[in-house]
Amino acid sequence: MLFFYHFILDYKYLVCYSNFGDFMSIYIHIPFCTSICSYCDFCKIIYNEKYISNYLEMLEKEIKERYRGEKVKTIFIGGGTPTSLSYDELKRLFDIINIFDIEEKVEFTIESNIESIDEDKLKLMNIYGVNRISIGVESFDDNTLKLLGRRHNKEDILNKIELVKKYFDNINIDLIYAAYNDINILKNDIDNFLKLDIPHISTYSLIIEDNTILKINGMNNIDEDLDYDMYKYIEKTLENNNYIHYEISNYAKKGYKSKHNLVYWDNDDYYGFGLSSTSYIDNIRRVNTKNLSKYLRGEFISNEELEGTSIRMENEVMLGLRKIEGIDINKFKDRYGKDIEDVFNIDDFIRDNYLVKDNNYLRINKEYMYISNEIISRLFN
Repeated sequence: MLFFYHFILDYKYLVCYSNFGDFMSIYIHIPFCTSICSYCDFCKIIYNEKYISNYLEMLEKEIKERYRGEKVKTIFIGGGTPTSLSYDELKRLFDIINIFDIEEKVEFTIESNIESIDEDKLKLMNIYGVNRISIGVESFDDNTLKLLGRRHNKEDILNKIELVKKYFDNINIDLIYAAYNDINILKNDIDNFLKLDIPHISTYSLIIEDNTILKINGMNNIDEDLDYDMYKYIEKTLENNNYIHYEISNYAKKGYKSKHNLVYWDNDDYYGFGLSSTSYIDNIRRVNTKNLSKYLRGEFISNEELEGTSIRMENEVMLGLRKIEGIDINKFKDRYGKDIEDVFNIDDFIRDNYLVKDNNYLRINKEYMYISNEIISRLFN
């Protein structure tokens, strides 16, 4: 097996934005959480009521300064934990979102944790047009949940999912595996997921990141070969149960792929609001500050950079090869005026069967998707 290392892209902080006059997608970052999970290195802040009003005020200001009236095709509210906001705070957020010209068939997603779901908030989401919910379940194993610093247990998951299904058909759950050197925990998690009959799942191998509680406590990643076995077990089991494996970490039943996240993987223009969000508009990448004090003073931007053609083409490949179907070769040429094989030396990879070129798509051989990071790095070099 080729040397493996994990490919991480914090796309949850990206938000989509299209050229003027086209449809666009919106991401809004709500950084507040009621507790900090032991594995989390995202931009987050412990919930404190005194910050919320000012944050929402600045969020509205940023949106009004930058939004140009385009029709919106997808909205994604992420965090943090957006549903850590109170009912009234959540209503204020949704009122701000009404600034946008929202397309009738919009995909409107909100992230939530099990403990922050209640019926009043679910009803409010329905009233304001939210039609997809992404829930941080992480595991059905109580010991794993304790290790990850989650405040819910398996019984809570089953009760809250039943409640959510009264209001939503389009549901995703996040699942974290490889916390322990025990594939049986993963097998039980997948069995419990399948019993819930939920149309979408995102699966992530636990990575011990710097500046997390797990790292401070000296925890290490599990054995790579076992991690690979877990990845393949997920893939085989979900596909055998009619889930489409459409991106390295994502599976969906027919008709339930995440339209919003596909915008990122298709490397379309995107644009976001809120602390730490990243925008990519007209080849300019804009990164918002991670400093709450600065954001609350209206100092939104941390960095802006015009990306050259070579960087944009690398991003097209890096993101597109995350998808099981791969990169649309014709789209690549339309965007950059060049054939992909004239930019990247793909012949050796095709000959060695790491890459496959067919039906006008270039993709990673599914057998090697697990080591996609190394393949992409070698392709760039």
